[in-house]
This record gives sequence, C-alpha cells and structure tokens, in this order.
Amino acid sequence: MSEPRPGLSLHFSEPPPLSLYIHIPWCVKKCPYCDFNSHAVGPELPEDDYITALLEDLENDLNFVQGRPLQSIFFGGGTPSLFSAHGIGRTLDAIAKKISFADNIEITLEANPGTFEQQKFADLRLTGVNRLSIGIQSFNDRHLQKLGRIHSSAEAQRAIAMAQQAGFDNFNLDLMHGLPDQTLEEALDDLQTAISFAPQHLSWYQLTIEANTEFYKHPPLLPTDDARWHIFEQGQALLAVQGYQQYEVSAYSQAGKASLHNLNYWQFGDYLGIGAGAHGKITQLMPSGEAQLIRTRKTRTPKDYFSKANTRRFSETIAPADIAGEFIMNALRLNQGFSLQEFEQFSGLSRREITKGVKLAVTRGLLTVRDETRVQPTDKGRLFLDDLVALFI
Repeated sequence: MSEPRPGLSLHFSEPPPLSLYIHIPWCVKKCPYCDFNSHAVGPELPEDDYITALLEDLENDLNFVQGRPLQSIFFGGGTPSLFSAHGIGRTLDAIAKKISFADNIEITLEANPGTFEQQKFADLRLTGVNRLSIGIQSFNDRHLQKLGRIHSSAEAQRAIAMAQQAGFDNFNLDLMHGLPDQTLEEALDDLQTAISFAPQHLSWYQLTIEANTEFYKHPPLLPTDDARWHIFEQGQALLAVQGYQQYEVSAYSQAGKASLHNLNYWQFGDYLGIGAGAHGKITQLMPSGEAQLIRTRKTRTPKDYFSKANTRRFSETIAPADIAGEFIMNALRLNQGFSLQEFEQFSGLSRREITKGVKLAVTRGLLTVRDETRVQPTDKGRLFLDDLVALFI
C-alpha cells in the first residue's frame, strides 16, 4: 500500500464508461488448470433461479450506474453456454429495462465446444448476443486430454463452423501454449488451425500453474523456459504475418476488432459485476465534486449466492494514493499504453502523480513517452511488466 498523502482526492468531469460482467459459475467438470470460480454442474442446472438471483443482484447495484449506458456485456464463467438461449434472452431483456444500452454495445458469451448445438447458436444471435468467445485451448487431442477438456479437436472445429453458420461474424478463439510436453511444432499447428477459420480475435496465452488447482497439487511436466520463449516468439511472428495485431499481453485481433469489454478493463473503465464471485470497479461521484473508487465482489459459492440475497455484495473504497498504481497495472498491459490525458480522465488524479515514476521507467528503458503525452511500454517493459508496475506502487 502507498503512504496516504494528505489532501489527495479524485476529481472527474464525468464518470468513466460502464460495462457489465455476468458470471455463470457452472461447468460440465472442473479442468485441472482452472482457478476460476467454477463448479461442476449437478443433475439439474438451476437456470431460472440463478437468473432471478442475478437480476436481484443487479437491482442492488443500480445506484452505481449514474445515468450511463452499458458499452459492453460479458457472460463469463464457468460455461455460460450451458444456459439456454431463452435464459440468456430473458436476462438481457430484463437488464435492458433497467440500464440503457449504447448503440454499438458489444455482448459477448463464452462458449465451450460440446455444450451447444447449431440451433442454440442461431437462437443466441436473436437474443442480442453479437460476439462469442469459444474455449478451444488446443486442437491437439493429446493435449486436450491432458488439460481435462471435454471436447475433441474435431468437435472444436465443428463448434467454430457452427458459430459461423449461425451468422457470428465477430468471435474470439481461446488458445493456450506452453502445454505439458508441447513442442514448438504442435504450438504453431494450433495457431495455424485457429487462423484457418479467420477469427476476428485470438486470446493466446501461456499455461501457468495456479494455486488451488489440480495441476498445482500434481504438477505436469511443462516445456523449459527457453522452449516456451521460443514458442512465444515464433507464435508472435506467425500472428503478425497473418494480420493479427497484439493490443494486450495475450490478446490479438484483426484491425478494428479488439474486444471493447477487454479494452474497458485495461483502460480503467468502470464495470458492474453480478453473479457468484463476480468483481466490479465503480467510480462514484459525490455532491461535493470529489469522487471515490469502489471495488465490489459478490459472495463466491452458488449456495451462498442463492441464500444471501441481502448480503451478496462486499465493497471497499480504494485509497486515492493507491489508484495511480492500479491504473498503471492495467493500462500498461496494452501495447498502445495510455495518454496523460487518459490517466487524468480515468483515474481522477493529476498527471503529476506519476511524473516521477514515468521518468524513472524511461531512464531504465521500460517506457517511452511519445509526443510528450503518450506513455507506452517498451519491449523490455512488456517483458518485465511486474518490475515496471512496481515503480508506481
């Protein structure tokens, strides 16, 4: 934590853009690498009751909206594609009655192969979902089995084709690299297969072993650090040649197809979070003209989420002295970095709060400042991002 500085306060001409995250916490089964708040589904999926709870949850957060339209909605999990198109539509219709939608709103739903069929995709399009994020992870059956995935390579490819046939012209494919015993050729083959479907967006990230996972208890044999770096370098080059621009640490898109929801996170926008275990970040303007930044989280287990309707939300106010570091930690994940004007607009602080850190990072070769206003990480800065962020905390 930063030392509190007397008199430091936040000021906004208007609050940042607003998004909504909706967490669906069930999966067919828990994958051994997954540390997300997900739970194996039982004999019956409590879809209707959960949607009712979601809408009650949202009702309790409406004071945070402050007249803003939603720029994006993201159904994450877990496996949101376990829910019916009717249930997703019911949820979106109810939200639209409570909060206005921006004209170009992006509505994304995470989908895993094996949890939907052609008609469900077509029906999802009719509900207003206009973007899919399909959890592939690999097109190699051996690796899929080691990762505990329920689908095969052939099923993954059929799922992508079904999404395209249903009319989705904006979708993301999730892929991992640095998998147990994975070779460079296998990693590049995964990328080539994904690219053959011409997705508008690719999330390509390295497998990491997280605490409280099966892989943490029983670690698999991963490629060496040198081998993983070689995979990353070769994959980066392949994606660039194929026209995919890296805009964030693990996010690549065709021109103009970066995820609006992701960008709002990294640019330090606001987001409501509803559902078991969901987190939110809200800038609340006060009559005095000052503001406060609030973090929210919802009770984690589905059982508690159902039974504690009046105590689902926990919140804390972030000290103004800590906000510059939080902004930097997010914004420097973006290759484009941020402008000093954006820092002031989204943090509520004066640019003077980061002048010392920026100068020190430039001296160490971790940042560049273009046109005296745009702060961007260098290649070295992206490689040592934790060290870079530490200069501002």
